[in-house]
Amino acid sequence: MSNCKINTYLANLAVWTVKLHNLHWNVTGHIFKPLHEYTEALYDEAFEAYDAVAEVLKMRDRMPLSTMKAYLEAATIEEVDPRDFTCCEVVSMVEADMQTMMKLALEIRNEAAERDDFQVQSLFEGYIEGFTKQLWFIRAMKKEGGAQECCGGSCGCGGH
Repeated sequence: MSNCKINTYLANLAVWTVKLHNLHWNVTGHIFKPLHEYTEALYDEAFEAYDAVAEVLKMRDRMPLSTMKAYLEAATIEEVDPRDFTCCEVVSMVEADMQTMMKLALEIRNEAAERDDFQVQSLFEGYIEGFTKQLWFIRAMKKEGGAQECCGGSCGCGGH
C-alpha cells in the first residue's frame, strides 16, 4: 500500500478541516444557519478522521505528515481565501472536495484489499460510506427549494 497516498489523504483532511472552518465562518445567504451547522459537523468528522489516519500510519511505523507546509505540498484539495461565500458556493466547494476525498479513499481501500490489509480497508470503507451519504445530502440540497434557491436559482448549483 502506498503510504504516500495515505499521507496525501491525511494532508487533504488537514487542509479540508481548515477550509471547512473558513466556509463555516463565512457562509452567507438564506440558508446560512443550516449550512453553518452542516460545515461544523463536517469539520468535526474530518478532524476525527485526521487523527485516525495519522494513527494508522504510526501503527505501521510510518511517519505521518505533521506540518502545514507538508500538508499544503501534499494535498490535492486546495485552500480558499477568506471572504463571504454564498450558500451555493459552499455547497459546490464541499461537493467537489468530497468527490476528491472519495476518489482517493477508493484508491486506498482497493490497494489495501489487494494486500489483505483489512484494517486500512475497513477504515476507508467507512470513509467511502460516509462520503456516499454526504454526497446524497448535497444532491438533495441542490434541488429546487434548497441551496439553489438562496442564490436566486442562478448560482450554478445545478438544481439536480
